[in-house]
Amino acid sequence: QVQLVESGGGLVQAGGSLRLSCAVSGRTFSGLVMGWFRQAPGKERESVAAISRYGGSIYYAESVKGRFTISKDDAKNTVYLQMNSLKPEDTAVYYCAASTGMGLRVAVREYDFWGQGTQVTVSS
Repeated sequence: QVQLVESGGGLVQAGGSLRLSCAVSGRTFSGLVMGWFRQAPGKERESVAAISRYGGSIYYAESVKGRFTISKDDAKNTVYLQMNSLKPEDTAVYYCAASTGMGLRVAVREYDFWGQGTQVTVSS
């Protein structure tokens, strides 16, 4: 079983930055595809960013391209989401997820394990 624990959420003003972290345990980290998702009230969970097993492929949603950066540190079993130039529409619960599949995974259904989520609130 894989455990994922997110941290780093909070309240920030528009234009500000936050860095989310997701610590992974229970499985060889380098063998996992990792993703960040978010869910705003009344909306479906959506993909924000994903990174392949060895970091060779990365996906970003159009809404966050140029502002968010996903990265992973295999030595620390941790994946990060650096969020810059935050906007009020980025407000959501952010979830870290892990997939045992191959390649780059984007869809919610392609992920096997999920963290508990961390709230990000961007004030205008």
